[in-house]
Amino acid sequence: MVRTGTSAYDEGPAAEALRLVKVTRTYGTDDSAVTALREVSLGLGSGTFTAVMGPSGSGKTTLLHCAAGLDRPDSGIVRVDGTELTGGDETALTKFRRGRIGFVFQQYNLLETLTVAQNTVLPLKLAGRRVDQRRVREVLASVGLGDRLGHRPDQLSGGQRQRVAIARALVTEPRVIFADEPTGALDTRSARDVLTLLRHAVRGHGRTVVMVTHDPVAASYADSVVFLADGRLAGRMAAPTPDAVAERLAHLGDAVATEA
Repeated sequence: MVRTGTSAYDEGPAAEALRLVKVTRTYGTDDSAVTALREVSLGLGSGTFTAVMGPSGSGKTTLLHCAAGLDRPDSGIVRVDGTELTGGDETALTKFRRGRIGFVFQQYNLLETLTVAQNTVLPLKLAGRRVDQRRVREVLASVGLGDRLGHRPDQLSGGQRQRVAIARALVTEPRVIFADEPTGALDTRSARDVLTLLRHAVRGHGRTVVMVTHDPVAASYADSVVFLADGRLAGRMAAPTPDAVAERLAHLGDAVATEA
C-alpha cells in the first residue's frame, strides 16, 4: 500500500530515501522457480549516489525494479522517501512514481516522433502537471542540450539521447532517480558525461540516485557501492575506486561459483 501520514505530496523529503526490509522476489513456480532476491534489507540516505553491482543473475535489476515500484516483491517492505510501496492499488502506485521517482534506462525509451523538449515534458503531461517551459529550458541547458530543443531522437547521438532521458527524469523534480545500466550503450566519453550529470543531480540538486551497473569505472562515480551475489547482499564499499570495485567483483564471482 502507498502509505503516508496525509497526502503523498504534502510531506517534506525523508532522511532516508530508500528502505528495503527482508524483500524476497521469486519468479516461476515449483521446479522452475528462481529466487532473484532473498530477504534483502537495505537503507540508503537522501542525497546519496549508490551503485548496485554483482555477477550476472545476482538480482541487481530485480532489486532496482522492486525498489522503484516497477515490480512487487513476494514478501518484505519497500519504502521510498518514507512512503511504503508494498501492496495497495496500481493507480496510487503509478501516481506516486510519477511524482517522486525518475527513471533512466540503457535504451533511453524516447519517442522518435517527439522533439527533445516534448520527450522531456512527457512525464509532466502524463501526471497532469503544469509544464513550465522556462524550467524545461533550464533543465535541458543543464544537461548540455539547450540548443537541441527542436531536434528529434534520430538527430542525436547516443550520449545526447541519454542526456534527454536524464532531463526527462529531472524535470519532475523527483526525490529518487533509478538508473539501470545508463552508460551500457555509450562510448567512454559519453558515459563519463552522463555519470557526471548524475553525480551533479546528487551534489548540486540533492537528488538520490540508485544506479545498477556492471562497470567498475561507472561505479567509482558513486558515493558507495552495494554488492549482490545470488540474490543476497554481499557487502558495501564507501568511496569506491575502479580497481577496488573490480577486485571485490572478482571475489564475488568466485564465491558464487563455489556455492554453485
